[in-house]
Amino acid sequence: MIVKSEFLKIYLKCFLILTLFLSCSKDKFILKLNKEQIILIQPFKDLNIKDANEIAIKIKEFSPKVEILKPIDFPENSYYLPRNRYRADLIIKYLNKNTEFGFVKLGLTSKDISATKGKNLDFGIMGLGYRPGKACVASNFRLDKRNNEQFFKIAIHELGHTLGLKHCPNKTCFMRDAEGGNPTNEETGFCDKCKAYLKTNNWKFN
Repeated sequence: MIVKSEFLKIYLKCFLILTLFLSCSKDKFILKLNKEQIILIQPFKDLNIKDANEIAIKIKEFSPKVEILKPIDFPENSYYLPRNRYRADLIIKYLNKNTEFGFVKLGLTSKDISATKGKNLDFGIMGLGYRPGKACVASNFRLDKRNNEQFFKIAIHELGHTLGLKHCPNKTCFMRDAEGGNPTNEETGFCDKCKAYLKTNNWKFN
């Protein structure tokens, strides 16, 4: 037999558990509704705006909600004087800080960018993105400037990371690991596994 005070304690515990469950369910529901992110392309002032427009057109084939923002300067603390580079980690930290929930910001630049990789404190890279997160950056500095398709592949790769995709073992997939080189000419598209994941995030494929 349960006395009245004990019954009240059990009732309150059950009420709290139910409240927490409903709260978590609500958050998951809201996240589901906002899963289709709006991609904000943020060119830096060094970039030819024509390149930003071409990449925006290509990205719209997969995710139609794309907007191009006005070009901006790099954050002051991102310049690395010893190598005349910009730190990609500080760039995406800055972009992330200024991006609201439901949006993802893709920074585009023609400058050399770098990040710490293993024991190399300043390793030159083509792109970097949070996984998952609201910000990424892509650079065409190490790419063939006559081939804007390479720049697009770096950009779409980093956007894939922001949605949670890891590096893919498929060597023709946009999400393959560059492994210190430029394998973009070998990439033909997203593999079936990566496509399936991106479809859950409302990306479209023919």
